[in-house]
Amino acid sequence: MASWSNINLQDSSSPLMEQLIFFHDHTLVILIVITVVVGYMMVTLIFNNMINRLLLEGQLIELIWTLLPALTLIFIALPSLRLLYLLDEVNNPLLTVKIIGHQWYWSYEYSDFLNVEFDSYMKPTVDLGVSEFRLIETDNHMILPFNTQVRLVITSSDVLHSWAMPSIGTKVDAVPGRLNQSSIMVNRPGLLYGQCSEICGANHSFMPIVIESVNNDMFLNWLKTY
Repeated sequence: MASWSNINLQDSSSPLMEQLIFFHDHTLVILIVITVVVGYMMVTLIFNNMINRLLLEGQLIELIWTLLPALTLIFIALPSLRLLYLLDEVNNPLLTVKIIGHQWYWSYEYSDFLNVEFDSYMKPTVDLGVSEFRLIETDNHMILPFNTQVRLVITSSDVLHSWAMPSIGTKVDAVPGRLNQSSIMVNRPGLLYGQCSEICGANHSFMPIVIESVNNDMFLNWLKTY
């Protein structure tokens, strides 16, 4: 989860987030190279009193500085388009969870099983345990088996919300009267923290999201409690 003074991306907990981090690093390297080259050229032009007469009205140099940005954009666009298609891909999910945003809490319905549905509220500070986090802990966690393809169906019962989980690279708007779909796969066990990312009213900051990623046996044992 994010911590104080952490300006980096969160460690990935899904293959999709790994790809997003790779794309971020790929784009950042290109931007750094462009910034250094352009900065070097600007500094040399400022402190250089000489004028290259062949640089003015040069067809070759104009062709080069038109083609280079075009090639650079291609190197950025191709992996970006690949990622966009991966984000929208929902292929053969083994589990479906319906998520409903309310003012100001989340409801979860496991559509593949009967009577498995619950509300998830932020845990009050006075009820927190020793190892729990203030303002981001919930009374009921969203339990998911890791290394399992999960389809999320997200909507809202009142106003716009947004179900966001940075460590798995997912952010889906919850829109009243509309079902938005996404697919996730958590690849390691543990607790993952997120929050509503759409300003939805006075208590927008107090509707956190917690995913508890467990193995298949623990997930089945949890289902038996309903």
